[in-house]
Amino acid sequence: MATVALTRSDFESTITEGGIVLVDYWAAWCGPCLQFGPIYDAAAEANPDIVFGKVDTEAEQELAQAMQITSIPTIMAFRDGIGLFAQAGVLPRHALDDLITQIRGLDMDEVRKEISRAEAEREAERETEQTVESSALTES
Repeated sequence: MATVALTRSDFESTITEGGIVLVDYWAAWCGPCLQFGPIYDAAAEANPDIVFGKVDTEAEQELAQAMQITSIPTIMAFRDGIGLFAQAGVLPRHALDDLITQIRGLDMDEVRKEISRAEAEREAERETEQTVESSALTES
């Protein structure tokens, strides 16, 4: 399957549709991006069940900012709408293949449980901090 150009208008729906989505943030003037392009394209051809998106950071500056892209190329991986991986720099083909294997092997129910646990812990910490701050104010 060929890569798909992603824009601000279709980025979110592509990510949340389900399944595995890899996104390459790149620019035409970026030498390392041009080096990574053929690697990414070959992986797309070898994995037709995965969406391989590309975001041109020059044309989609708002999207790149929203995703906090500060260096290119950057690759991000999503599965079932959940961000799983983000890394700047050129990935060698074997590393990209390994990333795909790891993402395929994830138990997404366990990932969702872990996200819920982490969110509950953060909420409990915020509540504890608010209680401590409130107590300190009433004591003074």
